[in-house]
Amino acid sequence: MQCFEAAARHKSFTRAAEALSLTQSAVSKQVAQLEAHLQHKLFRRVRRSLVLTPEGAIYLSDVRKVLAQIEMSTHAIMTYSGNSEVLKVATLPSFGARWLADRLPAFLAANPRISLEFHDRVEDFDLERQNIDVAFFYGHGSWPDLECHKLADEEMVAVAAPALLAARAPAAASDLAELPLLHLSTRPDAWHQWFAEQYIGTDRSYHGTRFETFPMLVRTAMAGGGVALVPHFTVDEELDSGSLAIAAPHRLRSASAYYLVYPEHLGELAKVRRFVEHILSTLPK
Repeated sequence: MQCFEAAARHKSFTRAAEALSLTQSAVSKQVAQLEAHLQHKLFRRVRRSLVLTPEGAIYLSDVRKVLAQIEMSTHAIMTYSGNSEVLKVATLPSFGARWLADRLPAFLAANPRISLEFHDRVEDFDLERQNIDVAFFYGHGSWPDLECHKLADEEMVAVAAPALLAARAPAAASDLAELPLLHLSTRPDAWHQWFAEQYIGTDRSYHGTRFETFPMLVRTAMAGGGVALVPHFTVDEELDSGSLAIAAPHRLRSASAYYLVYPEHLGELAKVRRFVEHILSTLPK
């Protein structure tokens, strides 16, 4: 597979052989054996260059994933000391950056034998199927076969660049409907709820640009692209620095909240228990 991937990358058996420190005939023979095993041609020659067949292009995508996984596993075992444990943690990107990150140094200092491995996830997923020990979810607080600990409610605030608010001078919450509204894809009706709670009628609450994650949404608001409705903790720094300003005082209290979750049967694992206890100890009493 390495010979096949190198030949596809260099479009030449000769250059692939040079990259792998093999002979050209060895690379050609390996690819021929692979084609015989698969019973499909992987390359065809076009003007002295190798071109992938349709079957070869499909196979190349999977081969690169396999080789990348092997490389990652190799690096992991090379750095394994035998004296440490790896705790795999999945988190919502913005929640991890703005809420969780500040709570990690104290845990790492108190648990030098536990290494944390982080994975970003935007939506809920099956922890065991993806080999994750602990995750941070946003939702209703009840997931099958998971222990759930509530961490924080979500209050959403309307924010915009100070220059935009100065130029358009919204005098009331209803005036925000006339500004470009920025939406998060996972909160599609947030603006509609925000206006409805204040008994403001508008047909523009679902109009505007949509973003998959908070960082780009916030950056666009900072650049003057519109008014964003975001959880307060995601823009604390920007509000403090003055790069964003509160556009209207009303706060939207979300029905969902942020939770720390883990498979029920992992609760007694020392690395999971210590991490959970640490995170819960950081919550306001």
